[in-house]
Amino acid sequence: MTKFIFITGGVYSGIGKGVTTASITKLFQFRGYKVSIVKIDPYLNIDPGTLNPTEHGECFVTEDVWDYKPVETMNQVFRIAEIDQDFGTYERFIGKNIHPSHNITSGQVYVDVILKERHGEFLGKTVQLIPHVTDVIKNRLRKIAKDENLDVLLIECGGTVGDLEGMVFLEAFRQMRLELEGETCLVHVTMVPFNETVGELKTKPTQHSVRQLMAAGLQPDIIVCRSSIYLDEGSRKKISLFCNVPPFRVISNPDVNSVYEIPLIFEKQMLGDTICNLLKLQPKLVEFSPIENYSEWKKLVDKFKCVFKDEISIAMPGKYTKIKDSYVSINEALKHAAVANNVSVNITWLDTENEDNLKQLASFDGILLTPGFGNRGVEGMISAADIAITKKIPYLGICFGSQLMFIALCRRYLNLKDANSTEMNPDTTNPVVSKMDEQKSIEMLGGTMRLGAYDVYVKPETRVFQAYQQEIIKERFRHRFHIVNAYAKQCEQFGLIVSSTDKTGEIINSIELNAPDHFCVGVQFHPEFKSRPWAPAPLYDAFIKACKEYKKLNK
Repeated sequence: MTKFIFITGGVYSGIGKGVTTASITKLFQFRGYKVSIVKIDPYLNIDPGTLNPTEHGECFVTEDVWDYKPVETMNQVFRIAEIDQDFGTYERFIGKNIHPSHNITSGQVYVDVILKERHGEFLGKTVQLIPHVTDVIKNRLRKIAKDENLDVLLIECGGTVGDLEGMVFLEAFRQMRLELEGETCLVHVTMVPFNETVGELKTKPTQHSVRQLMAAGLQPDIIVCRSSIYLDEGSRKKISLFCNVPPFRVISNPDVNSVYEIPLIFEKQMLGDTICNLLKLQPKLVEFSPIENYSEWKKLVDKFKCVFKDEISIAMPGKYTKIKDSYVSINEALKHAAVANNVSVNITWLDTENEDNLKQLASFDGILLTPGFGNRGVEGMISAADIAITKKIPYLGICFGSQLMFIALCRRYLNLKDANSTEMNPDTTNPVVSKMDEQKSIEMLGGTMRLGAYDVYVKPETRVFQAYQQEIIKERFRHRFHIVNAYAKQCEQFGLIVSSTDKTGEIINSIELNAPDHFCVGVQFHPEFKSRPWAPAPLYDAFIKACKEYKKLNK
């Protein structure tokens, strides 16, 4: 029977519940269990695909696309492959692709109930939050556990205890705790701030947070305390006393240089054994894969903690620079590749709305042009690509970044001063980037892009082929617009190479410059979503190598 672990958060959002959840999952992998994770997001969106990254962080894309059909006999289908950014953390920790059905939002749940009511499934009944909405939540969780034959399923609830929109999910947790006595565990993650003025950790926010949780009928089994430093024994005992949790179940989760160290910190505090004892689980005798082995994970963490002698600096010009979570998968992919190449990477995010920021670009060892949508900051991003092209600085354009690289090429080499994307200028006389044919008739904006993993056909003797060493690869996409073939053909005389396409050859998946002394590649896909700490994304690995060589030659 599947065991369920519920993870809630207190004090304020963004304290690291995702990393905590992924780290606890890792503890079960160390013990041979088949595990997975569900993330609950209480907002009313069906998925985060239409949310601004500066408001919500990166939108993560899954390998699979899920056609969610709340009522089988109705035609209403929601196409989901865009999910919460925490799934990137989960996949990077546990090394398995997670299905988009594992991201449950209030929007999905309420649509499910409303459509069933309209279809007549509740005839004669008053449809209410309890039991109808909570039943949908519980059934979703049980179905995932059963269909995937899991030993343990962890469920992280987004937001903070006390948020009105999240209360129905906490109620579903309470019911499952009652129905599955002895088969569940509740972990509450809180913030314990360090007051530098008086030199002590303050436990009162945690006490208030746990009281709010208990008001919802939930007593935590374990409290994980986020802080800048390790908990002292006095703070641990105080939290234990006021929150009704034994001291050994109050777990310290301090700031660290590498998030991949957190599972090891938890192991030192016996958290894995504590949860297994609560759930009456014994470690399984299985043949571990390297990433599920404690010793191998420790070796990996030691490498990430290394201070390398060489350092490279990467500029990331973009429009979502206010919060670093906007590009979290890119940040991690760069770190993975840097560690694999025994260098440290220093990332600088540059807001392209401020043209003065572009003056700094020539001093960097590499430029990565970021994904995005819309007009804001775009001309600055095109200028950044042009600087990389003319000064031969190693360049990697991701999705939107590849399209803007192509616009820069067309403006410079084809002398098309108004070359643009129809996304930014629908009336341009030179639409070098335009909507794909399949997208032109689509009016709805949610869940309708080219989403999920597709086969990419790579041309031999290109930089993309050198990176992957394969003619057919599979990468994840999220776009409506694409580089127009007719203009790409015109650019070939100036050294442009279309290095990969779809099977038909019509959709361009990557471009690059035919220049032995200049790494300049733009890809329509997102290789960062498949990067792992032990297996960096091949294209990021190639980019870091190029930056390292560039710095060596220009030192």
